[in-house]
Amino acid sequence: MRSFRILTGACVVGLVSACHRPPAIDDHMAHMSAADMSAPRTAADAKASVAQGDMSLPPSANTAPARLKASNRHAEWVKIAWEPGSKDSLMAWIVYPSTTRAKTPVVVVVHEIFGLQTWVRGVADQAAADGFIAIAPDLVSRLRGGPSADEIAGDSANKLIRGVNAAERNAGITAAARYAMAQPSAAPRYAVIGYCWGGSTVWGYAINGGISGFSGGVAFYGLPYMTGAVPNGDSLQKINKPVMLLSGSKDARITAGMPAVDSAMKALHKDYVGKNYEGAVHGFLRAQDDPKATRDPAEEQANLAATKDGWPRTIAFLKKQLGI
Repeated sequence: MRSFRILTGACVVGLVSACHRPPAIDDHMAHMSAADMSAPRTAADAKASVAQGDMSLPPSANTAPARLKASNRHAEWVKIAWEPGSKDSLMAWIVYPSTTRAKTPVVVVVHEIFGLQTWVRGVADQAAADGFIAIAPDLVSRLRGGPSADEIAGDSANKLIRGVNAAERNAGITAAARYAMAQPSAAPRYAVIGYCWGGSTVWGYAINGGISGFSGGVAFYGLPYMTGAVPNGDSLQKINKPVMLLSGSKDARITAGMPAVDSAMKALHKDYVGKNYEGAVHGFLRAQDDPKATRDPAEEQANLAATKDGWPRTIAFLKKQLGI
């Protein structure tokens, strides 16, 4: 493991006011079960899963460890101060692309309720492979007792993440963006992508407005704050950057909420695209075609199809908004 960097001065951030209320954590836990249960049934399955990984896409849960181990991109753990002059830090994983570009824009990758796991770092690695400086902050750093590169169990992260309020989410993303944009090879522009809890966090960050250089966000299977089946129009009115929402039709809660979100964003004349993939589950990018304990080949193929369409859409969105 590489040594930590401790950041002060220009690359620190203060807490930012929240502009929305997060959805219930339990909703996310329930919807993540299908993706989280995916696992190779045998050593042969595991080997086959790694061999079948599509290097143009982010890894699945099963292929992530091998993909990270094989990556030739420069990556490291860094410590970033939450606030100016504060000794209280969060941990982040940053990955740099191999590029001849003098200045490269930044993508902040926001984790699920399971914290900054190997799979999320694999997504950051793929974002770097696609030409961005990618940084994934551990937004439960404070609640776990301080920054650490040790991965905690998903159920432990889920308990801790209940205490991460909207202001802390926004602050952590901003801290990560400031750090990455301060690197010599970075351009002063960034976007945010997130998954599950992180998808909802993308909405909250877009509502909050970010800092100079914020260019848009992609929410994978995460809604803005909803009152019943209706989004908060006053909050959505504050969004001034493009947002894209990608989900799966087997996620009943988000599927039910998307029409209202689509209508509200259209009525407010926002730059927004929403796509719901038929047959895919909540967490389809993590699950892909990894076999579950109880096999469902149709679902596995739907998840993989959603990934094959959704990730290129995401990269096209990021390239457009970040100017590469």
